[in-house]
Amino acid sequence: MSPLGKYYVGAAVVAVLVFILPVPTLLAWLITLGVLGAPVVGYFMLDESQRARLKRIRRRQIGG
Repeated sequence: MSPLGKYYVGAAVVAVLVFILPVPTLLAWLITLGVLGAPVVGYFMLDESQRARLKRIRRRQIGG
């Protein structure tokens, strides 16, 4: 499984647990958005050279 796939599985598990546990609905949505939004915000905080380096590394791992 790819490292990115592990993040998706982890986020899905957290989302399911939050909605199963007796947590208020608004809080459950906020937790889910936080878990899913943190990597996106982290990516956008990188400057252009760091993003380009990250893209090169991902392409190399895929084999292209």
